[in-house]
Amino acid sequence: MNSTRRMVFKAAAVGVGLGAIGAASPVAAAPRPRGVRVAILLYDGFTALDAVGPYEVLCRVPGVSVVTVARKAGPVRTDTGMLGLVADRALHQVRQADVLLVPGAGNRGITTAMEDAETVDWVRRLHEHTTWTTSVCTGALLLGAAGLLRGVPATTYWASRTYLETTFGAVHAPGRFVESGKIITAAGVSAGIDMALHLAAKLAGDRTAQALQLAVEYDPQPPFDTGSPDKAGPDLQRLALRLIEDAAR
Repeated sequence: MNSTRRMVFKAAAVGVGLGAIGAASPVAAAPRPRGVRVAILLYDGFTALDAVGPYEVLCRVPGVSVVTVARKAGPVRTDTGMLGLVADRALHQVRQADVLLVPGAGNRGITTAMEDAETVDWVRRLHEHTTWTTSVCTGALLLGAAGLLRGVPATTYWASRTYLETTFGAVHAPGRFVESGKIITAAGVSAGIDMALHLAAKLAGDRTAQALQLAVEYDPQPPFDTGSPDKAGPDLQRLALRLIEDAAR
């Protein structure tokens, strides 16, 4: 199966080379970061795409390695309880990373994580030595619980913006992702892919990030225009939140 897949990809690449650009001159290689380590935090009840979306981009950046981390190594269930991902390492085994990525969760998952001193302390300690500290969706609340967002422009899931400001002193800023110093926060769920492509450009240059966008064929053309609360309106906002909560354990 793998060899067949490689043959298909190779044939496609050869087709592009012959049909589109002919005998093109060699293309300069993109910068290759050395030994960049990304740590993705997993915790009970996290939202799958918050972690997996950025992973699909970052694991393909040349020279980057990705490790998943949880309170203990092993399976961790997502918010719906129907999917589990495996944490490679326990918190105490990962004391440093170049990039920290904190996914979000529904109410139960993020509340439990924010109240877990071991997890919050780990986020705070890792942040001291990161080059980039990032979050997706309500993962920003965990950064807030670690004391990292007071007075910092940041974003989060649309329904948690006020909570982020009033509870943790962050300054809500609009956008799919917001970069504030070495902290990058992404809005809800799918925005983590946008943030990851931005981070890929930081790590390996725009050309590599552009190629990665093509590699994962990230070219959104949704059938509806209701992807933000302003466009969706109050009725759909209430339905969206109910659907999320109903799917959670």
